Amino acid sequence: MLNASAGSNGGAGDPTGVERVSLAFRRAGLEAKVEAPSKDAFLAGVRKAVASDADIVAIGGGDGTLGLGAEALLGSAKPLGVLPLGTLNHFAGDAGIPSDLDQAVEVIGSGRVIEVDVGEVNGRIFLNNLSIGLYPTAVAEREELRHRSGGGKWPAMLNASANVFRRFPLLHVALYAEGQVVALTTPFVFVGNNRYEMSLLTLGTRASLQGGELSVYVPRDGERTGLLRLALRALLGRLDQEREFHSTTLRELEIRTRRSSLRVSFDGEVARMTSPIRYLIRPRALRVLVPRLVVAPAAA
Repeated sequence: MLNASAGSNGGAGDPTGVERVSLAFRRAGLEAKVEAPSKDAFLAGVRKAVASDADIVAIGGGDGTLGLGAEALLGSAKPLGVLPLGTLNHFAGDAGIPSDLDQAVEVIGSGRVIEVDVGEVNGRIFLNNLSIGLYPTAVAEREELRHRSGGGKWPAMLNASANVFRRFPLLHVALYAEGQVVALTTPFVFVGNNRYEMSLLTLGTRASLQGGELSVYVPRDGERTGLLRLALRALLGRLDQEREFHSTTLRELEIRTRRSSLRVSFDGEVARMTSPIRYLIRPRALRVLVPRLVVAPAAA
């Protein structure tokens, strides 16, 4: 099942994407029915595939597409086959799935099944992470700029980020977790499905998808100058997780604010959610095909 409007990796968004993916399956000697429904019909299409007699449900697209399709696969014995055809493909990278289409199809044909954690926020599933504050505000402004004047996603994002940084809106939130309450004024709150590494060489990566925990990060210095220093340190390779962030891990979290709703970015998508925003981890809830372990030859 392909997302007909997926990102820039030459996959589902390509008008010939269905045929290219079909050809990759044929080259691997696998029988596959490849479809690319519209965005509105995508989830229904995945549910239909889950209910079919197919052994595997493969989804092609970016992180948002995979997260949407994962909702239909939860509780199913059928594993998810990942075709990383989006722009960044963070989940595929953390799962060890190659970005090359033919190699990803080979994993679907001969990989092993593991059970990975998924996050849930106000009833919606996410595979990677969520953010409230500056980032979803910038994404919303990016889309508004593209709607008004067209142009590419990345130039619009640079302009939107500069505009938002000049305004520098702050969040006044209360975090409820494990019987404690922490009140914060901060430019953003980042919540990850499992623990993220916040250093330049591993920025936004996870060592495990099976830790059974959420990770929470807020900047220690939430002022404009502090956030600018954080960005510069990241570019220079000097980002230090302990020095730059307050962080913790937990299984559930609730964020409350005086606002009736907040923009939330999750897996590359942005939606407005009603406050309070409730997060929880669902351990090993999704079956995913990943590459087989490489066993080193025994010593002579």
